[in-house]
Amino acid sequence: MPARSLGRVTEDGPIPAGPFADWLAGIEQALDGGTGSDVPCGPCTACCSSSQFVHIAPDETDALAHIPAALLFPAPMLPRGHVVLGYDEHGCCPMLADGACSIYEHRPRTCRTYDCRIFTAAGVEVDGAEQPGVARRVRRWRFDHPGPADQAAHDAVRSAARFALEHADELPPDARPANPVQRAVLAIRIHRAFSEPGGGPDPEAVRVELVRRWR
Repeated sequence: MPARSLGRVTEDGPIPAGPFADWLAGIEQALDGGTGSDVPCGPCTACCSSSQFVHIAPDETDALAHIPAALLFPAPMLPRGHVVLGYDEHGCCPMLADGACSIYEHRPRTCRTYDCRIFTAAGVEVDGAEQPGVARRVRRWRFDHPGPADQAAHDAVRSAARFALEHADELPPDARPANPVQRAVLAIRIHRAFSEPGGGPDPEAVRVELVRRWR
């Protein structure tokens, strides 16, 4: 199963990621707790096969009711009731069966909001050794820029991602990205602080944007 799942994303060729501004509005809504991100995954299950832990909050009663309790364990450094779903010896989510999610309609919020296009958008590389399927998929996404607002927004997100890498020590401790996912998400969160011409903002401008956007 793992080999078949990962093999599905080895084909060459670009994959349309959609107009950038539209995608950005959707992913911001997803990150803010709205509806899940609408990702055109097709048959790809790379994120389900890449040794990723899935956080599940106490209020996700539907997801918890469809996952065996034996597969869950307390989430480190989070309040009581927060749990994590791990992965098997092959790096696959235990709810992955026959190349598909067996609880897709009941999947956790983490799965609903996960969108590997965020790495492409931010220009953040995924570790190809640890997550080869995701890395291959990320390289294939291609955003459209039908108008100047799309390109400007994309440039701002990438500038924010570079800032997060080069100035991490200047950010508030609880906002410093510890991995590629956090850096890409942070870039989405603070990109508006990089939308003005004349270069990137100073750390204080980023902090203001964090207060406005971080929830």
